[in-house]
Amino acid sequence: MPPVVIICFAIILVLAVVITWFSAIAYRKNIAEAKVGKAEDKAREIIDEALKSAEAKKRETLLEAKEEALKTKNDMDKEVKDRRNELQRMEKRVLSREENLDRKTEAVEKRENALSKREAELVTLRSEISDLEAKRTQELERISGLTSEQAKEYLLKTVEDEVKHETAVMIKELETRAKEEADKKARDYVVTAIQKCAADHVSETTISLVQLPNDEMKGRIIGREGRNIRTLETMTGVDLIIDDTPEAVILSSFDPVRREVARIALEKLIIDGRIHPARIEEMVEKAQKEVETMMREEGEATTLEVGVHGIHPELVRLLGKMKFRTSYGQNALKHSIEVAQLSGLLAGELGLDVRMAKRAGLLHDIGKSIDHEMEGSHVTIGVDLCRKYKESATVINAVESHHGDVEPQSLIACIVQAADTISAARPGARRETLETYATRLKSLEDIATGFKGVDKTFAIQAGREIRVMVVPEQVSDADMVLLARDISKKIEDELDYPGQIKVNLIRESRVTDFAK
Repeated sequence: MPPVVIICFAIILVLAVVITWFSAIAYRKNIAEAKVGKAEDKAREIIDEALKSAEAKKRETLLEAKEEALKTKNDMDKEVKDRRNELQRMEKRVLSREENLDRKTEAVEKRENALSKREAELVTLRSEISDLEAKRTQELERISGLTSEQAKEYLLKTVEDEVKHETAVMIKELETRAKEEADKKARDYVVTAIQKCAADHVSETTISLVQLPNDEMKGRIIGREGRNIRTLETMTGVDLIIDDTPEAVILSSFDPVRREVARIALEKLIIDGRIHPARIEEMVEKAQKEVETMMREEGEATTLEVGVHGIHPELVRLLGKMKFRTSYGQNALKHSIEVAQLSGLLAGELGLDVRMAKRAGLLHDIGKSIDHEMEGSHVTIGVDLCRKYKESATVINAVESHHGDVEPQSLIACIVQAADTISAARPGARRETLETYATRLKSLEDIATGFKGVDKTFAIQAGREIRVMVVPEQVSDADMVLLARDISKKIEDELDYPGQIKVNLIRESRVTDFAK
C-alpha cells in the first residue's frame, strides 16, 4: 500500500477518534454529570488506546510503504540493467555487421579492380587476335592463291557436296529399311487377301459368236434384199458380220448390253424359225425385257455373294448392268466383286469395318454402268450416283479417290485403291491396245529424258521397268538417289498405269527406286 494512503488513513482515524471524543463529552453532558469523572477516565483510556493503535498502524503502514518502495526500486534497477545489457548486445551485433560489410565492400572493390584489369587485358587480346586473324587470312590467301570470298565459296561447295552425299546415304538407308518393313507387311496382307480371293483370268471381248444350225440360216438372217439383217441391226444397234465362218454369225458392238440383246433375240429367232421384220421387232423387245430382268437378278446375286445389303434397288440394277461392261477386256462386274472381296480381306487384316470396305469396293466402279450414256468420267458419274442414292461419306470418298483424283480421307479408301490396283494388275486380268501400250512406253522415256544429266532411257518389260543411263560427269553416286526419286515422283504424278514401275539408274553403280 502506498505511504500517502497510509497517512491519509491515519489522519482519518485520528479525526474519527477526535470526533468520538467530542461525542463522548456531549454524551456525558447529556447523561449525567455524575458520570463525568468515570466517563473522562474511560475516554482517556479510549483515547490512549486509540492513539497507541493509530501510532502502531502508522508505523506498520510506513514500514509497508518503505518495503514496497524498495521492491519497486529493485525491480526498476533490474529492468534498467537488463535493457542496458540488451542494448550492449545489439550494439556489438551492429558493430560486427558493420565490420563484415566493410570487409565485403573491400572484397568487391578488389574484384572490380581485377575485372577492370581483365577487361583491359581482354580488349588487348581481342585486338591481337583480330590482327592475327587478318595476318592469317592474308597468309592463307597468299599461300592458296584465293581470296576470302573464293575460299568461302569453295568451303561451302565442299560442305554442300558432303551434306548431299550424307543425305543421299541416309535417305537410301531409311528408304531401304522402311521399304523392307512395309514390303514385308504389305506382302503378307496382299498375299493373304489374294490367296483367299479366287478369280478367273478370262478377258472379255467386244464381239459375240452365235452358232447356226446350218449355213442356209445365214441367207434367212440376211433376208430378201437384206431387209432382215437391216431390221435386226437397226433395232439392236449391233453390227452383224456374216462371213465365211461355217455355221456362225458374229455380233460386233462396243455396247455389251446391246450385243447381249441382239444375241438373245437372234438365238430366239433361230429356234423359232420365222425370221421377218415384224418377228424380229417382237423378239428384240422380249430380249430387252429379258436382259433387264437378268441385270436386276445379277445385281441381287452379286450383293448376296459379296454380303453387302441395304443398297438402293437402282444401284443394284446398275451393278447387274456392269456384267455387260468391260474395261481393257476385264469384266466390270467381276472386277467389282473381286475388289469388294479383296477390300474386305484387307480390312479384316487391318482391323477395320469389313462390311463398309466391301460396300465401297463393290460400288467403286458403279459409274462404268452408264458412262457410255452420260458425259464425264466413270469416277465423277459414280460419285454422283452414290450421292443421289444416299451412300455414306466413306463410300463416296472411296469412289472418288480410287484413281487418285482426290486424296483418300480414310483407310478404307486406301484399301479400295490398293484392291483395285491388285485386281487390275494381276496377270491376264486386262489387256491394252497397241496404241495405248506404245504411248505409255514413249511417255515413260520422255519423262526420264527430261531430267538433267540423263543420256539415254529404255522402257522394258512391257513398261514395268525403265532403265536410265546417266552421264557420269554430271551425275554423282549421291545424285543418283535423288534423281531416281524425282523420276519416280514425276511418273506417279503424270502417268496412269497398273501395278508399279521400276526406275533403274545406271552409272558406275545402280540405284533402284519404284514408282507405285
